[in-house]
Formats: sequence, structure tokens, C-alpha cells
Amino acid sequence: MAKTARVQCPICKKENDFFVEPLGPFCSARCKMIDLGSWLDEDYRISEPLRPDHFANFENPPGSELDQTEEH
Repeated sequence: MAKTARVQCPICKKENDFFVEPLGPFCSARCKMIDLGSWLDEDYRISEPLRPDHFANFENPPGSELDQTEEH
């Protein structure tokens, strides 16, 4: 069964399927290229250097015990 998830295109906000190949989550090649251009122009950036405490909330997320394997 194919995955489906309706999301808004990050650029134009048109609704589309997140998993559509090869564009998802974008609605068109044009929107995908606009987003790539924004990355290359450094319009998207991390505002401050990441520190170890930024990751503290992600070390043991709910349900992480399900990822553990049983050792016999």
C-alpha cells in the first residue's frame, strides 16, 4: 500500500502529496528549484552554533525503548 500524506508545498503552499516522486514535498520542479536556490543563497541557515544541550530533548524520545534489541 502506497504512503500518502497531504502537506502544503513549502514554497507556494499548494496542497500535494509529501511522498510523490521525484518532487515531494514540493508541488512542482519550479518550487523545488526555488527552494534549492534559497539554500544555495544561504537564505536558510542555523542562527547559532549548535551546543550539546540543544539535543538533550532528543536523547530519549517517547517510544525509544521500542528501538532496543533484546539480548539473550
